[in-house]
Amino acid sequence: MSDFTSNFWALYVAGITLVSILACLVLLVVTGKMSPSTAADNTTGHVWDGDLREMNNPLPRWWSYMFVFTIVFSLIYLVLYPGLGAVQGTLGWSSAKLHADEVAKGNAETAPIYAKFTTMTPEELSKDPKAMAIGERLYSNNCAQCHASDARGNKGFPNLTDGDWLHGGTPDKIKETIVGGRIGNMPPMAAAVGSPEDVKGVAQYVLSLSGSPHDAALAEKGKEKFVVCAACHGVDGKGMQAVGSANLTDNIWLHGFGEKTIIDMINNGKVNVMPAQASKLTEAQIHVVTGYIWGMSNK
Repeated sequence: MSDFTSNFWALYVAGITLVSILACLVLLVVTGKMSPSTAADNTTGHVWDGDLREMNNPLPRWWSYMFVFTIVFSLIYLVLYPGLGAVQGTLGWSSAKLHADEVAKGNAETAPIYAKFTTMTPEELSKDPKAMAIGERLYSNNCAQCHASDARGNKGFPNLTDGDWLHGGTPDKIKETIVGGRIGNMPPMAAAVGSPEDVKGVAQYVLSLSGSPHDAALAEKGKEKFVVCAACHGVDGKGMQAVGSANLTDNIWLHGFGEKTIIDMINNGKVNVMPAQASKLTEAQIHVVTGYIWGMSNK
């Protein structure tokens, strides 16, 4: 319930839970005291298949007691464990704490395995078969969802096997990215560039930088307007790793190729997020997966 900005929903959930349990108890007591009208032979008057008659016998006591026991058990459970909105329970148990304890236990058990690797450089790890096998599993569990199982990336997610790095491909930069994550922000630039025709000219000029098919006349007009892009991508369009801006001259298109895609990027901008992994992986695990990723692009 911590995702909400007030305690209304916590109280709402707690109230619904308690009302439901008490309603079951009231229903059990009321129905137990009800005496529906029956015939002289203690039947309800319902007949099936000509001679099957429904009797009106009360529930066995043990069955009624079982319902009462279930209700009492649920109340005791809600006192001991979380179940009433934001109430944590007197035992202090939580699934998040259980998960954290299990992760800590697993990390402690695997620490001896990683001890050998912490003294090795990422370059050395990339040549160690055992380290690479562990790195591959870490990558598959934590990175492949975005960068693909072969690390060649997807649209909007960088290829980790080539030499094109937005923030740098040294082991230190790779580890920095894994630990702290990255936020890539290309702001909308249409207003700064000018008219829609100017935007189209800049798109054609960007295409020309990588030797892609383009309109030379429009590209020449767009070159002058490219100055507003040069602040991040550089005068030559080769990008700057200090700010994580893309190289526009290498014909590698992270978000798609073509005039329309480039125009959309200029008009609307783009925000990309690489989540930080420091809270998910241990320092030793990050060290190993750094070696694995560095090795993928430096075979």
